[in-house]
Amino acid sequence: QVQFVESGGGSVQPGTSLKLSCAASGGSLDNYAIGWFRQAPGKQREGVSCISTDGGNTYYAESVKGRFTISRDNGKSTVYLQMNSLKPEDTAIYHCTTVRVPHCIPTLDHSWGQGTQVTVSS
Repeated sequence: QVQFVESGGGSVQPGTSLKLSCAASGGSLDNYAIGWFRQAPGKQREGVSCISTDGGNTYYAESVKGRFTISRDNGKSTVYLQMNSLKPEDTAIYHCTTVRVPHCIPTLDHSWGQGTQVTVSS
């Protein structure tokens, strides 16, 4: 089971950008499709984006299409989420985990890390 470490969150103003990173603790992400999920206070966790093992296929929730870009660097065993034009409704804790594509559903043996907090507020 892969253990995840997410980083890159912060408190920013609307319209600005952040880049999140997802790395594996004690292992490698290279052989896994990876998805980003977020959970806002009082809401259920929702899928944001996911990427295939080789990075050739990417998928996005409608709410982030055109603003967020997922990518991966298998040499660094890291998956990124570039978030542009941030909105207050993007405020949430962001997590990454192993998924099945193309539906971006967490795998049976997925795990959740601590996540990274993103707060968008003026």
